[in-house]
Amino acid sequence: MNRYRKSTRLPEGSTRRFPIIPRLIATSFGAGFLPVAPGTWGALVAVILWLPLYIWCSDAVTFWVTAVATLVLTWAGIWASNEAEKYWGHDPVVACVDETVGQWIALLAVCPGDAWWLILVAFVLFRAFDIFKPLGIRATERLPRGYGMMADDIVAGIYAAIIILIIKFFLP
Repeated sequence: MNRYRKSTRLPEGSTRRFPIIPRLIATSFGAGFLPVAPGTWGALVAVILWLPLYIWCSDAVTFWVTAVATLVLTWAGIWASNEAEKYWGHDPVVACVDETVGQWIALLAVCPGDAWWLILVAFVLFRAFDIFKPLGIRATERLPRGYGMMADDIVAGIYAAIIILIIKFFLP
């Protein structure tokens, strides 16, 4: 069986192909097509795109650019996820834009002045919340279409960010 449920064509004999823009967005610029654990690849894309902010920008710039990018990609991701379900079925595994958004939310709690290992902690926490879906995260998947695809990762990112903030509060 394919890694996604349907081919890149619409069911019922339609010959219209999945347009490139929503496909690129839904798969986090193609990361969802990488072998093994596409969600982890989608989260890694988020970290790679975010690292230049951590390295070269101030706390305020890093926070606001991440926040705006998260909002923009959330709305684009909902739209692209809706489109992906038309071609690949319900919550296709290759559609990993939700992991990219969730990881950026977790990284909102990490500032350029923070220790580099907090990036790794944010990554691990987000992936753990995303995979195990505790504390009501799983319930958000019941939202319709792209909203449900995105919501569980948004909540997982929020939980990871809260724990990062707690860790930072107790660090000397």
